[in-house]
Amino acid sequence: MAGTYLIAPDPDGARLTRIVRGLDQTGAEQDIRVVEERPLTIFLNGQEIVTAMTIGDHPAYLAVGFLLNQGMLRPEDVILGVDHDEEVEAVVVRTARQTDYEEKLRKKTRTSGCAVGTVFGDMMAGLEGLVLPASRLPVSDLYALAAAINTTPSLYLAAGAIHGTVLCQGRRPLVYMEDVGRHNAVDKIAGWMALERVGATDKLLYTTGRLTSEMVIKTARMGVPALASRSGFTAWGVEIARQVGLTLVGRMRGHRFVCLSGAERLVWDVDPATIPDEPARHRRKSAGEVP
Repeated sequence: MAGTYLIAPDPDGARLTRIVRGLDQTGAEQDIRVVEERPLTIFLNGQEIVTAMTIGDHPAYLAVGFLLNQGMLRPEDVILGVDHDEEVEAVVVRTARQTDYEEKLRKKTRTSGCAVGTVFGDMMAGLEGLVLPASRLPVSDLYALAAAINTTPSLYLAAGAIHGTVLCQGRRPLVYMEDVGRHNAVDKIAGWMALERVGATDKLLYTTGRLTSEMVIKTARMGVPALASRSGFTAWGVEIARQVGLTLVGRMRGHRFVCLSGAERLVWDVDPATIPDEPARHRRKSAGEVP
């Protein structure tokens, strides 16, 4: 399945995990793979914006996606360059437009992510009057995507303590990004779409994390009309999804799921009774535990 992705997880990446020795419940020594996390400082032109904790892959996509999802990059901005310095762990995004976000940087909001992220106080800016395209979503596509994604070799299956977000088209998963925080993973996808000039109207985002307000806002900002997850919802996330016309599907396990926004856009083209339950090793994937 990894061969069908444009970008797939790299569970064997040399810089992404390391072996750590510990003791198990019997007192026996055990070597396990654990995920690395490292700081990445993002600059926009000459201004330092944020330092994010990340696994370190796809830094250019992460930087551009973060800036887009925070409204610091505009869709019409001309990006002159994205430079990553691995030694100092920094990315500089340069634009033709002069930028100054000193006031915006004073207003920060801590997010609900388990690898606590930071967004800026005007979270809802850019959603006024936004209505996403009313794209139809066949239920059979949801089942096919879940089956493909949950069996893809990934850092989660190799080491746990990780979240994944996947950009999908129809029943094909296209780009699978992982990180210690689901916000980073979706920002990488936003950056990839922007730099590769990929449209959003016929896409779906699949995430292993909770469907919170920030995940819904980021998906809406990207113009993606559907968001699905193995995990559950927050009330504000549902409210915003309904406001912007985002199809929101959660608690996807085997043949079960719940749709709390955009159910009128679902196409009921398959009998859930014909869908097999998922293997036991995948049932706790959204919890970030090692199977």
